[in-house]
Amino acid sequence: MIKTISEAFEPKVDIELALKHGLIEEEYEKILSILGRVPTYTELGIYSVMWSEHCSYKNSIAELKKLPRSGERLLVKAGEENAGLVDIGNGYAIAFKIESHNHPSAVEPYQGAATGVGGIMRDIFTMGARPIAALNSLRFGDLANPRTRYLLKGVVKGIGDYGNSFGVPTIAGDVYFDECYSENPLVNAMAVGIVKHDEIARAIAKGPGNIVMIVGSSTGRDGIHGATFASEEISDESESKRPSVQVGDPFTEKLLLEATLEVIRAGYVVGIQDLGAAGITCSASEMSAKGSCEMEIELDRVPIREKEMTGYEIMLSESQERMLLIVLPSHEQDVRQVFEKWDLRCQTIGKLKEGNALRVNYKGERIAEVPAQSLVLGGDAPVYYRESKEPEYIQHLRKFDPNSLPEPTDYNESLLKLLESPNICSRRWIISQYDTMVRTNTIIDVIGDAAVIRLKEFEKALAVKTDCNARYVFLNPYKGAQIAVAESARNVVCVGARPLAITNCLNFGNPYKPDIYWQFKESVRGIADACNVLNTPVTSGNVSFYNESPDGSIYPTPIIGMLGEINDVSKVISADFKNKGDIVLLLGQTIGDIGGSEYLKVIHGKVCGDAPSIDLYIEKRLHEACLEMINLSIVKSAHDLSEGGLAVALAECSLFAFAKGKSLGASISIPRPMRTDFALFSEDQSRILVTASETNLPKIKEISQRHQVTVRMLGEVIQDRIEVREKINLSVREASIAYYGSLERKVGVSS
Repeated sequence: MIKTISEAFEPKVDIELALKHGLIEEEYEKILSILGRVPTYTELGIYSVMWSEHCSYKNSIAELKKLPRSGERLLVKAGEENAGLVDIGNGYAIAFKIESHNHPSAVEPYQGAATGVGGIMRDIFTMGARPIAALNSLRFGDLANPRTRYLLKGVVKGIGDYGNSFGVPTIAGDVYFDECYSENPLVNAMAVGIVKHDEIARAIAKGPGNIVMIVGSSTGRDGIHGATFASEEISDESESKRPSVQVGDPFTEKLLLEATLEVIRAGYVVGIQDLGAAGITCSASEMSAKGSCEMEIELDRVPIREKEMTGYEIMLSESQERMLLIVLPSHEQDVRQVFEKWDLRCQTIGKLKEGNALRVNYKGERIAEVPAQSLVLGGDAPVYYRESKEPEYIQHLRKFDPNSLPEPTDYNESLLKLLESPNICSRRWIISQYDTMVRTNTIIDVIGDAAVIRLKEFEKALAVKTDCNARYVFLNPYKGAQIAVAESARNVVCVGARPLAITNCLNFGNPYKPDIYWQFKESVRGIADACNVLNTPVTSGNVSFYNESPDGSIYPTPIIGMLGEINDVSKVISADFKNKGDIVLLLGQTIGDIGGSEYLKVIHGKVCGDAPSIDLYIEKRLHEACLEMINLSIVKSAHDLSEGGLAVALAECSLFAFAKGKSLGASISIPRPMRTDFALFSEDQSRILVTASETNLPKIKEISQRHQVTVRMLGEVIQDRIEVREKINLSVREASIAYYGSLERKVGVSS
């Protein structure tokens, strides 16, 4: 006989305890109203994690609804499932998503990063998709700081060890360094998978009489209140919250992947969800609410690995490599046999009934009984409209007069300093720790703006990239967010892919601060406008607030993960120079705006001005023109202009060729009339550097004119040197010494 809620014994709950759980007084009063009584201790824990920002999006959902979340190629709207789904034809779809693991990585960088990879992989394969690629977007502080070097080494090793052991190639990403991330690094993990339309699994609990099964690893105390921990600022006490950081096991996850895909493809599964943030609590409540079904769980049946765990701990544990399955009773033994074959635990822990409650029993007591809808986003979870106000620093920094800067006396030295910058230099040391070739689908000849992975099922390929220049967003959140979308789209265009859709990870400070919330709102507005013009709807995403330390907030950092499609894999191109004598052309216009540029930061020590101007319609026309040139095979290379501007892009095309064993540079002239440093180092948007045979110049000009895109012939590819007439004259080897090995020197490791 199960004791009722009124009979159950648990610690006394009051407003003080609710506040310690991260709830506010208004939310505690709402819980009392929903339940009509004081919650049990376990119920308080359930509400505290489900109403945390990490799970409920209570401070962000009102703005997120303004994003374009549907499109003709999308099979589900953003937020409907564990990840976004994009139709790629032939009965297949691509599942992809990005999520943050910032706070855990700040406290325990190795496990924080590793479990971030594991969590995003489970989001993909719980949909029935086999993961085919991993990406990451990382932000750290100044490399002169020993803590930054410790965090970087731990995060990179955690990503590499987990992904390599799990057996999915890590093929792309981005890494930036700035003082604002010193105490609060950003670790955003992205995964991409492929699934047949008729094998897509859903995160839903439906069908009274169906059973609830937990599969995978045993449940421990790791990660308890991880969702709440991710919904507060980093402080001096954060180190004491190491138990809130989960511990991952990639080998178990690999077994879980194969077993999960097997039961999904066999048709045994009605619904499935990863036990990620908030563990059983989140999956049980979200699946029940989505299916309008009652779920009753017996926690005594949950396999545990630690002694004397309470029901509260079991419900809130975020132990890794676990899933919750809804299964027809007739298939219970079938599912059990599959998981036992893969040497994984599999246990029936509950059942579905008519109704709408989530009921939890433990040791003969009912320790929780709450309406599932009251817990979830889209149900009774709070929705807040926070105060927003433009920060005072914005107008102050925009008063900057670029003409007040002295012009460099040695342009060779300026370019070499930029090539050594940790935001520009080679990431070889990082990439070398990742297995990029497992499963043998990565096209390794592509060195440049995006990674390309072949789809063996047909002659297609995918291009993927993450991107965001947070300095731009800091100076102008609206324009900076637009640029993040535009540049990630431009990245995939430069390898020959048509941008399809995005996933995003929105990293910001404390939303209760009006200036931070203004940054967030303006960034969402910028993403929405860019996605609408570029026809790249938002398929999925994540919001990470409270990225602050006692020293202040991070730069607003809305990471964009872009997916592009290449219909003919033979058309893929890279950024490296190909042949001596090829002409070098610039698609797009140079204005000379250096606000927020790497040049301004590295050479002059300033972060000021406005973000570069961007016209999204010009950007769209640039994409169309470049893709037409690539599809007609009349350009040999393409590279977008970003950090460091024209001079750095020119050097990178040479250095990418150098990495392939060719010593090719270029000799060019620069646009006039304009200050030379502005022409060389400005980061004006909507520009792509291409090379071609001179015989194709008339066709390139015709396409550019038809798409209303400016095209300028700058010079030609030459042997061994990088020359900008009268200003820069460097050997490719000199540039390579600055570019390759710079990160290793700053981190203090051997190359």
